[in-house]
Amino acid sequence: METPEVLIDRRLLDANIARMAAATAGAGIGLRPHAKTHKVLEIARSQLAAGAMGLTVATVGEAEVFVADGASDVLIAYPLWATPEIGRRLQALAERATITVGVDSPEGAANLAQHLGASASRIEAWVEVDSGHHRSGVRPGSVDEDRMADGTDLRLTGVFTFPGHGYLPGQARAAAMHEGEALSAVAARLRAAGHDIRHASGGSSPSVAFSSPVHVTEVRPGVYALGDAQQLELGRCGWDDIALSVAATVVSRRASSRELIANAGSKVLGSDRPSWASGYGRVLGAPDGCVTALSEHHATVRWPDSGDMPALGEQIRLIPNHVCLTMNLVDEVAVVEDDAVVDRWVVAARGRNR
Repeated sequence: METPEVLIDRRLLDANIARMAAATAGAGIGLRPHAKTHKVLEIARSQLAAGAMGLTVATVGEAEVFVADGASDVLIAYPLWATPEIGRRLQALAERATITVGVDSPEGAANLAQHLGASASRIEAWVEVDSGHHRSGVRPGSVDEDRMADGTDLRLTGVFTFPGHGYLPGQARAAAMHEGEALSAVAARLRAAGHDIRHASGGSSPSVAFSSPVHVTEVRPGVYALGDAQQLELGRCGWDDIALSVAATVVSRRASSRELIANAGSKVLGSDRPSWASGYGRVLGAPDGCVTALSEHHATVRWPDSGDMPALGEQIRLIPNHVCLTMNLVDEVAVVEDDAVVDRWVVAARGRNR
């Protein structure tokens, strides 16, 4: 095939979706997958058909794409700062689906309520909680928590958090514990102030296996459906669970240093590299291989010391570190079964970043 090309293995994708659906159902926890990872209508449909209670998105634009395709329950898990245009778009969405929005300050909630107008009573709001990632969100026991409890014109019905520190090696279980403690504390404070808090939402792909039904009503993993090199190196998936790879052609090689150049750079793999990661990606079928450097259209690959190096013109498959970035860099993906392309899917929510 022409490369670079993003490939999704349909059999592995379906297996990943089914496994997460079964695991969460068995734990008595709802599943609301984060669709910002894949941005593909066909994948969202499969997740919903497998039992997901709804979808999570990061932007109003993503919500519009999936609601237009029939999604009926969507959480915008982001502390939106509304404008008149965002208010109009949220009102239009609320005519077609159950829409929930995130807030993490009284000012943000008041701004949303102002721009939603009469629709404010029809859209639920969940308070974002900082459970240890220290990004956005209300910290338990803080003045901000008290200020949120004092009230808003929005209907506060839930709390949610992103336990992003579970993306550090060995921290997934602790992040899930912090998630539960923080959500329960803030939910209790809001209930004591008279708010009808019925939902507690957590769970990232690394930590979801440790989320407890004692503390959460639902989880929002995203990467689990496709897998990536980060999840692989964190031990949260295996080589046989990686459903997405990037086909690339060897265009240069240095046999003396066991290095080769493939034609898939940062413009398709993304440039994300955590400090603990072994490189910028891994090589499917060569567990000891590693992407050691990226340019825009070049991937430098260190080939394992044993075995023959690929020849010039040969195609290899690279695993990006962070699959969410890759899916936002391409217009469509090739769907494969038994190494044959059987379909092509449009990345429908690509670029819908507002």
